[in-house]
Amino acid sequence: MSLPTLLSQHIVRRPQRIALLQHIAEQGSITRAAKSAGLSYKAAWDAIDELNNLAQKPLVERSVGGKGGGGARLSSEGERVLRLYQKLQALQAQVLEAAEEASDLDLLGRLMLRTSARNQLHGKVGAIEAQGRNDLIRLELAEGLILDAQITHSSTLRLALEPGSEVVALIKAGWLDVLPIESAATPGHNDLTGIIEEVLAAEDGPSEVRITLPNGQTLCALAEPRDLQSRGLSVGRAVRVQFAASNVLLGTQL
Repeated sequence: MSLPTLLSQHIVRRPQRIALLQHIAEQGSITRAAKSAGLSYKAAWDAIDELNNLAQKPLVERSVGGKGGGGARLSSEGERVLRLYQKLQALQAQVLEAAEEASDLDLLGRLMLRTSARNQLHGKVGAIEAQGRNDLIRLELAEGLILDAQITHSSTLRLALEPGSEVVALIKAGWLDVLPIESAATPGHNDLTGIIEEVLAAEDGPSEVRITLPNGQTLCALAEPRDLQSRGLSVGRAVRVQFAASNVLLGTQL
């Protein structure tokens, strides 16, 4: 799935998220950009995480001492994507004018992928290993990070996967286990390392833990506050994130 395809889908189903790039460029602050875009501060960072993960190269970078708190700026890749977005806006206007019926737009909306999975990581298939009725799909993420997904062989055929195929890996936040960096790896599980960037406590239920991976992509996990405390995990700490390959779902372009 190409970057232009991914971004065009965001324009159709989540225009506020991609337009947030323009607000960041203008405001230089996540707080102010979120307000301008009509988003909450948390929703703005959720959008940034998703865009950074799908684009592979970070589009938005934190900056120290930004106006209004939560300073941020576009990377050179972010500036390039913003220019692309502005061109796509013009194309979108032409498409809306050309649509014969309102139902045409509803049909397009239904065909776009929507998922409840909190984590969406863009990558390419590096290798496919047969394991009986299942296949182990080795994914290459940005900066050489490796992720394994286990799916049925029939799913591999249905998705037409082969080395080089572009996919989006979908992982629910509740499927991730956040552990101290010194913990042992669990055999057969994905084992990634990262830094806790933020812990968002909930009034009732697990906390949301945002973890930055070495390649700049972000994972979101859910963890009980008491587990975080007992494991000595807090903002700035290095952690291991483990999850079964069978808990990685794959999506491709139709």
